[in-house]
Amino acid sequence: MTAGDQNIDSVLAGVAVADFEAAQSWYSKLFGREPDVVPTEGIAEWQLAPNAWVQLTENPDRAGKSSVVIGVRDLAAQVKSVESAGFTPGAVEEYPGIVRTSTIFDPEGNEVTFVEELTE
Repeated sequence: MTAGDQNIDSVLAGVAVADFEAAQSWYSKLFGREPDVVPTEGIAEWQLAPNAWVQLTENPDRAGKSSVVIGVRDLAAQVKSVESAGFTPGAVEEYPGIVRTSTIFDPEGNEVTFVEELTE
């Protein structure tokens, strides 16, 4: 498969946690709603865009080692939304002409980074 392969039509980002109940509550608060799908015990999924999902999975061995990058149209609005939900997002970092980012960590140390692409 190459970078130009047009066969890919969706992405699912996995987040491993040890305390599934607490993590599901945290991510529900972050995303502003309960999971869209709970296919089995220890798995919860939120659909964030037509073909983009975040999957929470109970996996103590990998807990706290996940990283998810979520593209947003307006980072300032996303940071405000995260703050309104009671979270403290990280400082906005800008890579001039490329992106702006802000990162938040879940209670187990998993990294969730919101990214706004900058266009001229």
